[in-house]
Amino acid sequence: MLSAEVISALADELAGAERARATIPRITARYPDATVEDSYAIQSVWRDKALASGRRLVGRKIGLTSRAMQQATGITEPDYGVMFDDTVWANGAVIPFDAYSNVRIEVELAFVLSAPLEGPHCTLFDVLRATEYVTPALEILNSHIELEGRTIVDTIADNAAYGGVVLGGSPARPDDVDLRWVSALLYRNETIEETGVAAGVLNHPATGVAWLANKLHQHGARLEAGETILAGSFTRPVWVSRGDSVLCDYGPLGTISCRFL
Repeated sequence: MLSAEVISALADELAGAERARATIPRITARYPDATVEDSYAIQSVWRDKALASGRRLVGRKIGLTSRAMQQATGITEPDYGVMFDDTVWANGAVIPFDAYSNVRIEVELAFVLSAPLEGPHCTLFDVLRATEYVTPALEILNSHIELEGRTIVDTIADNAAYGGVVLGGSPARPDDVDLRWVSALLYRNETIEETGVAAGVLNHPATGVAWLANKLHQHGARLEAGETILAGSFTRPVWVSRGDSVLCDYGPLGTISCRFL
């Protein structure tokens, strides 16, 4: 385990990189013995300092939920990060490209909770009962750690590479749609780049939310009513450059778009 002093210093480095729209050297290159628990500790310190500065937590993101992404990173379970109020964009937003160090887009469903969810025995059905509605979402991935050679430890410490989210489309109650079969067509500059089906997220996107509730229980926390939970991507991430427009068609759940300038 890393010392408390090192954890705090790394959290400060990441906060500075976020402010500067920059990247820092890999944590695992400097501390090769750092563990996943160390990385969550770094994320937790960074989160608490952000809250103390006046930012407001509005939800959580779950990453690495698809089998393909887990195989690519060599891990066997998802990861998670936190979402602040100043990272949420409306459908059709024009987003400043310079707000990020680097930009990739992922296709997701967001669960908006009407009741708390708490482990250690939270199930998919508990998630469906506690969900007010589900809505399309585009996650903006943003790394504050150099990309080459990153490991899961680096990514978790960096708030699971979360940069922001665009919410939109046509929200639906979870019992009004078969969430496993929600599909999406992701376009960049009018060219289709990725397609996917929500069942690619652990066979049902609500399974990821249940996993998160149980994981948070290990860290002495729970999901609260009103939080928005990004359940994980069911496409590969798409790189975005300055000037690019992005549109995702979710069929019956509508479309969601943004542009980076």
